[in-house]
Amino acid sequence: MKKLLILGGSRYIIPIIETAHRLGIYVVTCDYLPDNYAHKYSDEYCNVSVIDKEAVLNAAIRLKADGIISFACDPGVVSAAYVAEKLGLPFQGSYESVRILQDKGLFRKFLADNGFNTPKAKRYTRSQISEAQNDIDIFRWPVIVKPVDSAGSKGVTRVDSPENLATAIDKAIAGSLCGAFIIEEFLTFNGYHSSTDPFTVDGELKFITFSDQLFDKGADNPYTPSGIKWPSTMKPEHQQTLTAEIQRLMRLLNMKTGIYNIETCVSSDEKPYIMEVSPRGGGCRIAELEDIAYGVNLVENEIRKAVGMPLLPIEPHECEGSWSEMVLHLNAENPEVFKRLTIDPEIMRKYVVKLDFWLKEGDEIRPFTGANSTLGIVFLRADSRNELDDVLSRVNEWFSIEVNSGNTYWGGGGIRPIYLFCGE
Repeated sequence: MKKLLILGGSRYIIPIIETAHRLGIYVVTCDYLPDNYAHKYSDEYCNVSVIDKEAVLNAAIRLKADGIISFACDPGVVSAAYVAEKLGLPFQGSYESVRILQDKGLFRKFLADNGFNTPKAKRYTRSQISEAQNDIDIFRWPVIVKPVDSAGSKGVTRVDSPENLATAIDKAIAGSLCGAFIIEEFLTFNGYHSSTDPFTVDGELKFITFSDQLFDKGADNPYTPSGIKWPSTMKPEHQQTLTAEIQRLMRLLNMKTGIYNIETCVSSDEKPYIMEVSPRGGGCRIAELEDIAYGVNLVENEIRKAVGMPLLPIEPHECEGSWSEMVLHLNAENPEVFKRLTIDPEIMRKYVVKLDFWLKEGDEIRPFTGANSTLGIVFLRADSRNELDDVLSRVNEWFSIEVNSGNTYWGGGGIRPIYLFCGE
């Protein structure tokens, strides 16, 4: 029996575990939080921090793992690449290439050095705070301050003037595993940001798509994605340019086979940008929805790749209809206690493809600051984009959450809106 080591234990990897079990693979989940939800579904749990690459290596040796992945777990990607390289296991790229992709400062420098469109950015460590504060004149303001090694927009702040820079740096350092951060010039988007999960085979893109990514401006963390729509409204010429540039990046870094979470955008001056490339499946079940909407086998092929099984053919069809993933969350001013979820049965019957809601009565609801405060996910499908947008625009008519305080939080109104997705 093949043995797969999965770094992380969030709910987002349950479909990964289930797919691996269907293939007859023994699954070990690994992190330092034994109460994480996915550990209930794996065959074995290993209590090791995913950011301690030597400890993960020792665990993989002891377990005699045939493969390792860090699906929907950004902090574990570098460790997974390190272990794969040390043990000769399949992975998307070398440890050095993955280290570049996973460090926002190193990645921005690599893009700039190789002629890609990239916002002006500079990397700093905790000991270089004074240098960062003295560099205010080298940037066009506003800027974004980010940890170099966090996902889900944790520790990210837009800074409009230099007097607010120090606070943003402190927040970024607090959100960084290594204590480093970048300052980069803020890009104004033309249209939507895109986040999708492409797949390469021997470094060649075999599946790539683009999306319309949505953000909730009213959330505690307004840079955490709160929804996605497919297919993208990005201009075809920009999609073509980005596809070519992503392929060029894969060749420069000598990438191999596997899934990626890739974020792109087009700026207000019509320049396309590659913003993030992580050799892992994205959170929020992106690959799972792409499997359904485009008829591909991303999740299963990532597992097959990891343990050395033959891949299934990757032959995507056109996206049939319009699709959306809504990240369910609550914008309460204070923690609330969940009582009841209500969705109109006609909407459920006609548009909802999948609903995973993770709360039971009496559970606490926390403000939306990232994936760990998500209440669940909904996949929806409509025959056209206009129809889908119409359904989402009326979410306050068909979706609500009641809490024990007596408040009802509607999809797009009421006492405090739940904001399933960002407005157009």
